[in-house]
Amino acid sequence: MPSHQLLNIHGDVELHETMLEGLVVDAFVYDHNRRAVMNPNPLSEPYYLLHFLTFFSYIITRTSATSLLSPHLIHRLVYREIQAVLAFALLAAYKIVRDETWEAFISNMLFFAKIFLVAISLIMDYHLALWYMVVFSVIYLVTQPPAFEKLGTSSRLTPLQLETLLTEGNTSRFWLVEFRALCSSACIHASRCFPELSIIYSNKNLSFGIVDLGLFPNAAEKFGISLSGGMNQLPTYILFENATEVTRFPEWDYEAKASHPPVTKRVLSRHFELDRHLLEYVNVYKTPIRQSVQNTSGGKNHLDRFAAPFDKEN
Repeated sequence: MPSHQLLNIHGDVELHETMLEGLVVDAFVYDHNRRAVMNPNPLSEPYYLLHFLTFFSYIITRTSATSLLSPHLIHRLVYREIQAVLAFALLAAYKIVRDETWEAFISNMLFFAKIFLVAISLIMDYHLALWYMVVFSVIYLVTQPPAFEKLGTSSRLTPLQLETLLTEGNTSRFWLVEFRALCSSACIHASRCFPELSIIYSNKNLSFGIVDLGLFPNAAEKFGISLSGGMNQLPTYILFENATEVTRFPEWDYEAKASHPPVTKRVLSRHFELDRHLLEYVNVYKTPIRQSVQNTSGGKNHLDRFAAPFDKEN
């Protein structure tokens, strides 16, 4: 086959791949926007709604069974219920301080509530406890907690779009990219961190992007991410400088550790030195801004007050 025909076929294949990625992303964005309009209240999500109905069913069961239980068993049950409520309140107070995102906090509280509910149900009847265990297992299999839907100033990208942005170099010098899959509980728990970091640290030199490997699993290997054992390596964060990887989180040797390292805004900010990147950007653009503002009437006093914190930092 002539070489020009091979080139045309190769070009057509790339064009079709680009169109396919675009269609997938358009469908994902459409579904994302549709859900945001139809379900403005997170409690309307099936995951939370089914949990609420399951916990509410205990109140109905408890009220109905009061006449069937002995006074001694009722007294013991009330005592254990008070203990469970107090323990749950203490755990909630501890977790609301320790957990950085609402998604992680709600997930942990639901987990503790399930344990307490099953334990209390055992006092009434072990068949009831088994029933709740089956119900919670079904909810876990058929639903998943919703992820944080806002993007901040980050961009949702396909792998091809990311490669184009990195190779052409017409945008930012640095790109911090989150590779995730919304079928992973770890990604859902950390889904709020990245958009909020992008609001604080994004500038002309540093841009934030999100690639959903749940939609494009074949592109994972291209960025050094293995999905052979499931989604255990997600979320993964990689900092690129002019199409070259600078660092990533978790690092390459994290598999030797017992578990996936926790993802928080503080950890990501420290690992990728986001404060330093922001200060470098401010220092680079501070001088021309100072000169332009000083040329305006009364601009010097306002600029000195703005730049004073950064001058002390240096």
